[in-house]
Amino acid sequence: MKLFKSLLAATAVTAICMAGPAQAETKRIALVVKALGIGFFEAAAKGAEEAAKELGDVEIIYTGPTDTTAEGQIEVINALIAQKVDAIAISANDQDALVPALKKAMQRGITVVSWDSGVAPEGRQLHLNPSSNPLIGNMIIKLAADHLPDGGDVAVLSASATATNQNIWIEEMNKVKGDYPGINVVATVYGDDLADKSYREAQGLMQTYPDLKAIIAPTSVGIVAAAQAVSDAEKAGQVNVTGLGLPSEMAGHIETGASKSFAIWNPIDLGYSATVLAYNLATGKAEAKPGAEIPMGRMGVLTLNETNEGAMADPFVYDSSNIDDFKDIF
Repeated sequence: MKLFKSLLAATAVTAICMAGPAQAETKRIALVVKALGIGFFEAAAKGAEEAAKELGDVEIIYTGPTDTTAEGQIEVINALIAQKVDAIAISANDQDALVPALKKAMQRGITVVSWDSGVAPEGRQLHLNPSSNPLIGNMIIKLAADHLPDGGDVAVLSASATATNQNIWIEEMNKVKGDYPGINVVATVYGDDLADKSYREAQGLMQTYPDLKAIIAPTSVGIVAAAQAVSDAEKAGQVNVTGLGLPSEMAGHIETGASKSFAIWNPIDLGYSATVLAYNLATGKAEAKPGAEIPMGRMGVLTLNETNEGAMADPFVYDSSNIDDFKDIF
């Protein structure tokens, strides 16, 4: 595993170096992800490339650490500052730890936006939420409640304890859980966006709470691992795994019944929107300030609130009725 990580690290560095100096008129936008090798972020990179092709004068540098740590992302940010990229669009592993490095980037004239998982306001110019946090929080518990007309015990399997987006969504979920009578949230555990740890945490939930009816995993890694744990425990149909996932990774679990439904925004659209927003700021075509309406191409307009945050779109529900239409896309 250590050798594998070393090879990945070498690959990441090589990818950065291969980006090389760009033509003077070309804007180099770095799409920085939580970790390389995650399908969700690879789909976002496709959206970024789509935006670059549409804009015509953009080079995308797709990069990130080999594991989901703030330390790894700080190393990547410092490397991008040294390369003098024009913009950094980042999904953060820690909203506060990255601030000093990103402030340094902005002081060097680099546009900084966060997307997916946010950075504290002092460390970026704007944040693109995939959807409205209250809507996501409501959606993830609604997906569980929709299949529990008589209520029951549910548990949350999140990413890391410091993951900004998961923590906000769980907080929003807890605000509205009273709207779903009989739904009892018994625990929140963390798989750190690692498949093997998430799998073990899901196993632990089923052992600790034998009457568990649903596992809510608002993470594309955790939901797949939990669904596999449910299938391996032969509890498909008894424990419903739901939350946020990728159609390509969840199609088999919809088929087995380990998951009845789940939701996600389109990561291709998210990478596309983050790139267009970064481009508009980097080229001076828009300014990030409260109340601003910044174009994001085919996705419409992002309206910023008082902390320079905005929502891209509502989450979309996938189930047996539509999974085949999307599983080959992302």
